[in-house]
Amino acid sequence: MAVGRSSAARGLGMAVMMVVLTACASPGPKTLPLENYTAEEIYKRGELELAGKGGAKTALTYFQEVERLYPYTDWAKRALIMQAFTLHKTKNYEESRVAAQRYIDFYPAGEDIAYAHYLLALSYYDQIDEVGRDQGLTFQALQALRVVIEQYPNSEYAKSAMLKFDLAFDHLAAKEMEIGRYYLRQRHYAAAMNRFRTVVQDYQTTTQTAEALERLVECYLGLGLPAEAQTAGAILGYNYESSPFYQDAFNLLKKQGLSPEAKGTGWLATIYRQMIKGEWL
Repeated sequence: MAVGRSSAARGLGMAVMMVVLTACASPGPKTLPLENYTAEEIYKRGELELAGKGGAKTALTYFQEVERLYPYTDWAKRALIMQAFTLHKTKNYEESRVAAQRYIDFYPAGEDIAYAHYLLALSYYDQIDEVGRDQGLTFQALQALRVVIEQYPNSEYAKSAMLKFDLAFDHLAAKEMEIGRYYLRQRHYAAAMNRFRTVVQDYQTTTQTAEALERLVECYLGLGLPAEAQTAGAILGYNYESSPFYQDAFNLLKKQGLSPEAKGTGWLATIYRQMIKGEWL
């Protein structure tokens, strides 16, 4: 996943040229103990290593030394956010999360506070790699992304956070669908229905909703509840008429001599009245 750039990171390009010129004119921090150099010199050496041959590991050492040798300075503050950035860049997500959280705790009014929250969210988000994995990280990513969206709506990270929030939300719905399909294959219709119902009720803005409605048609027909199956088909047809899932649901109903139509007074009938007829009372 692409990582945004903090004000500290954005200065990297300009700093590299400056440090190259400085390095050509005088010995670099490698030739003397780091205690002999200023916080700025060590910090910029870290930027140079990050952009050049030294690599992220060497750069991280310099950023850590800035914080150790010159604590409570502006350079230490900048070095801390660069530690979080560098650790994320090398996929050390837990350590990146720790560094980002330290920045949030120590510098709540810092100029890179929005970026620190964004990095914290990414440290969870970038570990969401497959539907079958435990969803605890997904919930944590959603919570952290929400902070960026709600507390820093005008930051350059808000738009990316909103996109990732939607994708993570869809990920949770996909997990429900995966479990529901498993139960459906086993013909455990009631257990499957509960999973698909969760998608329709709690994740209805995701890309999983159309399939969830079609699977509900299957479940209700399997349970011998034609009215509920028809209602699910009616909602599916109203919102996703061009979807292949609607055609599948229509065919299933047709085989039973049924058609998509809102019936009964169950939870789907309530959704139909609210969503399609605008009746909220």
